[in-house]
Amino acid sequence: MSQPEPARESRVEPTREPARVMVRILEKEFAMVCPYEERSALLDSAEFLNARMREVRDSGKVVGLDRIAVMVALNLANEYLKLKEREAKLESEASARVRALRERVEAQLPHGQQLEF
Repeated sequence: MSQPEPARESRVEPTREPARVMVRILEKEFAMVCPYEERSALLDSAEFLNARMREVRDSGKVVGLDRIAVMVALNLANEYLKLKEREAKLESEASARVRALRERVEAQLPHGQQLEF
């Protein structure tokens, strides 16, 4: 007669409830919910956004919370796209450099021998 298999203990990490976080942007309070581990990042993001919105508001060129928010969103999107483009360019340049270095090294190896990484 076979023995029953022992019960396996499952180790599941307890999940924390989502965190409710209050953020203040241009003197308005917003209740936000985020994963517990991301509270600090959310607060940092809100502080950054608030500073950017204050800059636009204080310039006097844009009036109204909605217009300020749209202007800041467009500025941030533009900055993001420029950084993304720069990253792609740097990645392409780095790949080209690695390829050139590999070709130079392989040119110095005896014929038929390949460089292994």
